[in-house]
Amino acid sequence: MMVVECLSRTENLGDVNYLYNYRLVKGQMTTNIKCEKILVQTYGIEIERQDFVSGTMENIERDCVENISPQRHKVHNLLRMLHENGVSPLHLIDVLGEYIDTYINDYDLYASDVATNN
Repeated sequence: MMVVECLSRTENLGDVNYLYNYRLVKGQMTTNIKCEKILVQTYGIEIERQDFVSGTMENIERDCVENISPQRHKVHNLLRMLHENGVSPLHLIDVLGEYIDTYINDYDLYASDVATNN
């Protein structure tokens, strides 16, 4: 997994500062097309929240969903939505669940395109 892009934001609540990092990550997965193994470049999202109390890091929360789609622009748009709405890593799956269910079809489209071009 490789970080392709990172968006950050901070929130201050009393004496606690939260630093959020939203990362677009790139990976690979193998799929079979016409009995041939093909490497597919995939994109996912990682969110990390660091909690600072009086300047000292007290806690880190992190979650990641890999292989959301082979289409970078779709995952990038999800990344921006999460960043703009300040989504916590604790809620990543709750927010992305329906998108992930829909974007799974992108792999079928990718396989169809590869099969057609070969």
